[in-house]
Amino acid sequence: MTLESNQRDRQALRDRLLQATLPHVIFDGWGMTALEAGARDLDLEIGHAHAVFASPAKDLASHFSDWADRRMLLRLSALDLPAMKVRERITMAVRVRLQELAGHQEAVRRLAGFLILPGNASLAARNGYRSVDAIWRVAGDNAVDFNFYTKRALLGAVLVSTTLHWLDDNSPDQSETWAFLDRRIAGVMEIPKLQARAKDFAAKLSKPLRDLGMGGFNRA
Repeated sequence: MTLESNQRDRQALRDRLLQATLPHVIFDGWGMTALEAGARDLDLEIGHAHAVFASPAKDLASHFSDWADRRMLLRLSALDLPAMKVRERITMAVRVRLQELAGHQEAVRRLAGFLILPGNASLAARNGYRSVDAIWRVAGDNAVDFNFYTKRALLGAVLVSTTLHWLDDNSPDQSETWAFLDRRIAGVMEIPKLQARAKDFAAKLSKPLRDLGMGGFNRA
């Protein structure tokens, strides 16, 4: 058996164990109790479950985010993304990710509470960065310019706020969430335009200042 095959088998087991654990997370939270209950549902030895998720709470939370990202990318791979505008691709990606989490709202709610606990900030940041990076890349953005982290930070805020809105949305087909998402994405897509305008304004302003011998704003 090859290393790649071993990795696929391990990931498949982690996925199965995660999905068996999710119903228990609602009552027991993200941690060992829920993990062991999930393992029992699969007739899996408890020791095996601990070997797969050595740090039950954090490892499960991280894998849940990765699982949602992979399901999102799989759904998106069946769509004609090149025919869409970048804004539409990003909106679709966030929407699909939330749709893939349908039925697990309470687990997501418990996860949000877990991630704001002291000591979990780095885990929340890693999970969030991985998700928004996957979204930007599937949307066709592979640039590594100075906007790289700005784009991801802005989209991270959109993903978090939209997820929180989705958790409490009782509207038909979550229509209020999708309208909220559209507004937030519109704001993100305006940023590059605003930055370009600011640069253009600064460039136009700098010439007369140089002509006046001021050499810019930093000169007394």
